[in-house]
Amino acid sequence: MTSSVRRRLIAFVVISAVGVLYASANYLGLVDRILGRGFTVTAVLPTTGGLYEGSEVTYRGVQIGKVHSMVPRGDQVAVRLDLEDRARVPQDSPMFVHNGSAVGEQYLDFEPPSDKGPFLGQGDTITGNDASIPVDEGDLLVDLNRFVGSVDRANLKTTISELGAMFNDTGRPLGHLIDGSGRLIDAADANQAQTIRLLRNGRTVLRTQAANADNIKAFASGLAEISGALRSRDPQLRQVLQGGPGAAREVQALMKDLEPTLPVLLGNLVTVNQVTVARLASVEQLLVTYPVIIASGFSGTTKDGYGHVHLEYTNDPPPCTAGYKPESQWRSPLDLRDAPTYLKAHCASPSPYTSRGSKYAPAPKTRSYRVAPYDPRTGTVVGTPDQVVVSGLGASDVYGKDAWKWMLIGPTLEQ
Repeated sequence: MTSSVRRRLIAFVVISAVGVLYASANYLGLVDRILGRGFTVTAVLPTTGGLYEGSEVTYRGVQIGKVHSMVPRGDQVAVRLDLEDRARVPQDSPMFVHNGSAVGEQYLDFEPPSDKGPFLGQGDTITGNDASIPVDEGDLLVDLNRFVGSVDRANLKTTISELGAMFNDTGRPLGHLIDGSGRLIDAADANQAQTIRLLRNGRTVLRTQAANADNIKAFASGLAEISGALRSRDPQLRQVLQGGPGAAREVQALMKDLEPTLPVLLGNLVTVNQVTVARLASVEQLLVTYPVIIASGFSGTTKDGYGHVHLEYTNDPPPCTAGYKPESQWRSPLDLRDAPTYLKAHCASPSPYTSRGSKYAPAPKTRSYRVAPYDPRTGTVVGTPDQVVVSGLGASDVYGKDAWKWMLIGPTLEQ
């Protein structure tokens, strides 16, 4: 062996020894102690939970240190933790002892709700609770043994037999179900943005429905009442639906027969309705006053046995004539020729002449203030300034408030 090779081997051994020594010292934490790196905190737990010296300490699953030692403190355990300089653990962080695998290998994990300070520093103490410790394996096995022992074997055998019968020859459908679930998950992943947007908009919809809960309940209640009424009238509804097509055909035939004349009639009715609507207040005045006049007009019967209405028109006070054409310029009623309208006609006679003309008519499309406040129950017409009571007026004594109906039914009766 040459001196060159010997020197290389010596250098390799020295470097290997230094590397092994450094790795061992770093694993044991001697390097951090010598260089003054990291800091130490104390975690107080009800029990060790399976921790041991050298167990890993993590922050949300990322290793940040190790367990240095554990010392009993009354009915609790003080666990000394050596943490790295870069570890920034909030002081209010919950901590939990977890199992790294099925055979144990417990580690201590900090799971803070946020990454905001203040943070743990050299010499700080953090306290855990019963929730920080996992269920003891011994207790778990004892409880599991009790549970298994409490199960009736005959019933368990029956359950297993039934499960076998249920899943017998269901491999293909289960495979389809699993494949369909996979496709559903892929579709949900592909439409993640739309799903998130749907959930956000759904929250708005749900809030709106919650705000209108009373209205929705009222609507549902009303719909239930309508449905109940329809159900109770089921025979009548069936009769209407069964006879509806025939009735529709009859109506269609009627409309077809009336086709030449019905449009003309409707057109004329439109014209009449326009005039009636414009003077609706005057029509209301007529309908209020006319029953009183008719009730007071029944004075007896004719020799044929029919009732008749006796109307008398007085000339007191007389109508006004000033503002109209003089009598010498009046047209004969037999003159049927068209003539220009005299637009200057107006009532210019002072009181006590009866005012007439459009000037004194109720304004179109407004409620007339001249409608008499007539009460058909008492026959009272309140005017100005006196109150008039309609009573003892011919047939109204016999028929009362229905005396006006004699106009309609009288001619239909045969003696």
